[in-house]
Amino acid sequence: MDHFSAADGTRLAYLDHGTGLPVLALAGLTRDSRDFDYLAPFMTGVRFICLDSRGRGQSGWSGADSYTPLQEAQDALALMDHLGIEQFAVIGSSRGGILGMLIAALAPARLLGLCLNDIGPIIETAGLERIAAYIGRRPTAGTLAQMADRLPAANPGFDGVPASRWAEEAERHFTVCEDGLGLTYDPDLAKSFQAAMSAPAVDLWPLFDACQGRPLALIRGENSDLLSRKTAQDMQARAPGLDWIDVPNRAHIPFLDEPQSIATITGWINRL
Repeated sequence: MDHFSAADGTRLAYLDHGTGLPVLALAGLTRDSRDFDYLAPFMTGVRFICLDSRGRGQSGWSGADSYTPLQEAQDALALMDHLGIEQFAVIGSSRGGILGMLIAALAPARLLGLCLNDIGPIIETAGLERIAAYIGRRPTAGTLAQMADRLPAANPGFDGVPASRWAEEAERHFTVCEDGLGLTYDPDLAKSFQAAMSAPAVDLWPLFDACQGRPLALIRGENSDLLSRKTAQDMQARAPGLDWIDVPNRAHIPFLDEPQSIATITGWINRL
């Protein structure tokens, strides 16, 4: 991976491969660039750039107060500045989609389009409570194999997923330590998450509205507990050009290599 320094000196890691139209991939709250490993082989004809947000993956830890969507969106823009890229599209999974919407508001001339993976302007309480139950806590499983065996039960709504995929997921989202498994992110993310949960609710619809006028796509797990079908319908009513697909047998978040996901992303790229 390559690295650059954010404005506050935090060292941020990223992947940059391929040539063509720049597409920036932004991962979820506790995830990193490896979340897009399944999608990467299908991203032909584009310059595919994947960022480890601060506190995740191989990026530096900078403390709970800095783990905010605004700071992370500014970091994403700083990465594009570092690479000398003026305009680009964004694929955002979960929190990464919020960052994409923020970029539309912060730097509208730079965003060419946005593909959202299971996220929207209304985030369901059930999904947030599920995240609150595990964020910042080391797993009790002692090995990656044990964790892979537990992941199906920990991820209800994912049906027909082979054991090999759960093994890949365990390798991507946990590290092996001398005393068991560790996290691939700064545990202080839990503090920033809890602070956001206890703060007054923020209306995200203006951020979604800021994205209009560009090619937009929405991939939703049909069993998602974070993005309701009602919210997806309201998004499409508000932005009739939104290309929306429900991925069967998936919850939060689809892996993005499902046939429905690939078709939606390919169509979105062709519209950029």
